[in-house]
Amino acid sequence: MGEDMHVNATVPEKSRPRHGNESEETDVEQTPSALPKLDDVPPDGGYGWVCVACCFFINAHTWGINSSYGVFLSYYLNNDYFPNTSALTYAFIGGLSISQAMLVAPLATRIIHLFGTRTCLHLGVFFETLSLIGASFCKVKYQIILAQGFCFGWGMGFLFVGSVGIMAQWFTKKRSLANAIAAAGSGCGGLMYSLVTQRVIDKNGLPWAFRVLGICVFAVNLTAANLIRDRNKQTGSRHKSFDLSLLRKPEFLLLQGWSWFSMFGYTILLFSLPAYGRSIGLSAQQSSVLGAVLNAGQMVGRPFIGLSSDRWGRINLATCLTLLCGILCFALWIPAETVSSPMGLLCFFAVVGGATAGVYWATIAPVAAEVLGLQDLPAGLSWTWLLIVPPTTTAEAIALELRRKDTTSWIYLPPQLFTAFMYIGGAVCLWVVRGWKVGDMQWQAKVAREREHREQRAVLDEKPPGRTVEGSSPEVDEVEMSKFRAGQIWGPTNLLRNMTRWKVV
Repeated sequence: MGEDMHVNATVPEKSRPRHGNESEETDVEQTPSALPKLDDVPPDGGYGWVCVACCFFINAHTWGINSSYGVFLSYYLNNDYFPNTSALTYAFIGGLSISQAMLVAPLATRIIHLFGTRTCLHLGVFFETLSLIGASFCKVKYQIILAQGFCFGWGMGFLFVGSVGIMAQWFTKKRSLANAIAAAGSGCGGLMYSLVTQRVIDKNGLPWAFRVLGICVFAVNLTAANLIRDRNKQTGSRHKSFDLSLLRKPEFLLLQGWSWFSMFGYTILLFSLPAYGRSIGLSAQQSSVLGAVLNAGQMVGRPFIGLSSDRWGRINLATCLTLLCGILCFALWIPAETVSSPMGLLCFFAVVGGATAGVYWATIAPVAAEVLGLQDLPAGLSWTWLLIVPPTTTAEAIALELRRKDTTSWIYLPPQLFTAFMYIGGAVCLWVVRGWKVGDMQWQAKVAREREHREQRAVLDEKPPGRTVEGSSPEVDEVEMSKFRAGQIWGPTNLLRNMTRWKVV
């Protein structure tokens, strides 16, 4: 619903080629900011489903493999594979791979603008394969940090940025479903490669585990990168790495607040749940099962998130599920230490929490499209990936430092509380964005009604319609009208009213 409004707003109604004697209005419409689009309406299917499958496999072989880092972490800690390496350093490696993926986002966006999507994806395949094969030969601490932290993160970033915005270009009504199916690949990959990695390590050792993963990454990601197709020209996407005008939009800044809080909570939950199991007396095998179940929850839950958000609204569902994840941390994760058999409760939390904890990755592209529109979506996502570098880098290290020392019970209570409040804070930010969106939709409808009314009056009076909303001239008062519109939407009374008003957004 919201994306239709964005599409209609970005393409002039009279942008089709004219013939014969053309008026001066044609010259105005052919300015660079209003060039006609070849086909700005997504086909909502067709080859788009092939692109969804490609993105699914890319996510499985980027984020999915990164989600299995808990297996490597357990091996490093229990075998002292890299001498003189602290647990905090290992924690930073897991977060570093995510943050580096976000850090290269502006560069990846620029590469897409200059050389195309396929070049960006091929760079990702190269760096990720290099990182895993290189890690198999690492013997000291700095080598594994460079390989599994920096280089893997760069590969993951190029692949992710090159693919994440493509589903929104192919789908309208099924946009969230398509994005969620693709995002489910990370859960599938995390579940599969957690088990595969542990098996290969047990049978053939750590170096061959890295080599097997490197071969799989190269074969699958290279195939997907060559099959995937973008629609950048058709949608007129503006791949600007740093569009500073977006930082002047309150709704975009609040969207980044949701990103920050969600990434703190998600990273801690993803990497800390197995370690939490060990802290309350579960075996290493049981703790690894918790990590696998969490990834299974993400794999199963994300398509349902997409299907539901297409029906009930992208922003609506993202807000509710972010809040629900915070509540589940209070209701299920924290009390697990008090029950006689915590494994069952934690598995249930891993399934439900896995489905809701990753709501950010399942909905960020559709939600950003609702807030920014398709043309500014690449630039907005570029800023988003860059701005979540700090939380993804430091989240797990913060969780380790928050643990209670010199005690045998409630060791993880501070990280648990921190995670829950992060999700609740993210939900509040997105709730305010929802209020803005409802107000913006009402304003767009008001403008459309008044434009139609002016055109009808002009036909009856045989005069050109020269006035806009509130009787202002569009050429003279455009800036003032923009300020008036912002004041109407962001006014405290109107904003609170719209935050509590039900509407599918």
